[in-house]
Amino acid sequence: MKKFKSLILFMAGFATSLPTFAQTSDISWVAKLQEMDGSQVTLLVILAVVLGVILLLLILMIYLMSFMVSVFKKQNPDLAVQPTWWDEFKLKYITGKMKPVGGKEEKDLMMDHSYDGIVELDNHMPPWLANVFYITIAFGIIYFTYFTVLGLGKTQIEEYEEELRIAAVDAEKRSALALTSIDENTVVFDNSIEALGSGKSIFEANCAACHAVDGGGGVGPNLTDEYWIHGGSINDVFKVVKYGVVAKGMIPWEDQLSPEEMQNVSSYILTLVGTTPANPKAPEGEKFESSAKEPLEATAEEETES
Repeated sequence: MKKFKSLILFMAGFATSLPTFAQTSDISWVAKLQEMDGSQVTLLVILAVVLGVILLLLILMIYLMSFMVSVFKKQNPDLAVQPTWWDEFKLKYITGKMKPVGGKEEKDLMMDHSYDGIVELDNHMPPWLANVFYITIAFGIIYFTYFTVLGLGKTQIEEYEEELRIAAVDAEKRSALALTSIDENTVVFDNSIEALGSGKSIFEANCAACHAVDGGGGVGPNLTDEYWIHGGSINDVFKVVKYGVVAKGMIPWEDQLSPEEMQNVSSYILTLVGTTPANPKAPEGEKFESSAKEPLEATAEEETES
């Protein structure tokens, strides 16, 4: 009866610890469980109840069988001296038969050497240790066959390369997400060759009609001097490109260009500052003092050194 109560208490403790385990676990089945709808959860609960009832019935059957065995042993004294199935299992597979100390069997196990009167017995390994040894041998054979002979499993190098591939894909996704989230607050001056090349192509295709190919101005203002109507920082230029200046005839480009393309063309426009156009338009707006030219000068110095 005490064993039965202990088993029930253990199961109850395990059941109460499941919510905590589910909260702290990162394994996939917990996430899938949280994504289930109401009908799926109801079906899962019903299955869990049925399995719980079956398990409870099995426990009751084992308890009743042990109770009946104890009753039979009391009625028949010959059965009381016979070992139980657990005793036989433990003797055969776990502890093994212990040799009596000081008996004849122990003398037969003595090896023919001694150290300071201390002799060594040639005992066999306990069954549980021998079984673990045999299991490791079987596991080693299966492991070697699976990975080396058949080549079905991935080696450590292959797993490492796969992890690198997944990391590269994730990095591309993060980069793409960052580029699509560019706005007038997060835009940066990009002086890479790829970005400026893209910006130049966009400028010549869409902006040159009003600002001239060299940025000297026409219908639109001159982009090569230090005077700006709406500000000369990368954020100001991006904002004008994105939302346009409808009152003066410049359309917004946010529906035709991606955030990355608007950043590229804004960066290219800043590279035109300080150049000498063929037919420059008179300055408009206010003189803009900023460190926006610093990355351009650094880039020019790097190109000169290279």
